Amino acid sequence: MARYNGAVCRKCRREGMKLFLKGTRCDTPKCGFERREMPPGQQQFRRGKMTDYAIHLREKQKVKNYYGVLESQFRRYFGRAERAKGNTGEVLMSLLERRLDNVVARLGFGLSRSQARQIVAHGHITVNNRRVDVPSFLTRPGDVIRVKDRPKSAGIVQACLAESRHDVPDFLARVDGPPLEGHVVRFPEIADVSVPVQAQLIVELCSK
Repeated sequence: MARYNGAVCRKCRREGMKLFLKGTRCDTPKCGFERREMPPGQQQFRRGKMTDYAIHLREKQKVKNYYGVLESQFRRYFGRAERAKGNTGEVLMSLLERRLDNVVARLGFGLSRSQARQIVAHGHITVNNRRVDVPSFLTRPGDVIRVKDRPKSAGIVQACLAESRHDVPDFLARVDGPPLEGHVVRFPEIADVSVPVQAQLIVELCSK
């Protein structure tokens, strides 16, 4: 599967804000965004004013980079949000927040979404006592996300919890155990997203 393997700090610099793609490193002076806030590339300045299309595109790219999804995945989420009842932008952000790798990261079981994705893919997490190794698995209210009861799994997650500096959002609840587990209390809302997002701009772009 295609995956970006370049310097992730370039993504933060391109969007002009921290996306916390490297976990706790983003809170230290070693953060690449802190050292160079200018956009990546040879031209270290913007020429003229951004067009409306550029503004819409940057908003979509920011969300894709934040959740670590590819264009084809993002289009599927948008299509599902478009078919659902309610505000398309809010439904889209709710779907992305419900991803298992995002939930694991928001619970503090992983320091970043990329690490949480790896933890899930390596089989360290169960959902409702069933092993789930698909990072894109969509959680629902009432789901119990539990760390496997084995030394290796618990050790990885406990190390992350010791370094984690972010609070658990309201739509989740964490039990520090044993066993280490989290509960999905309700469906996430756009207010639960920890990065500012103008979802309507994404809807306008993808609806064309």
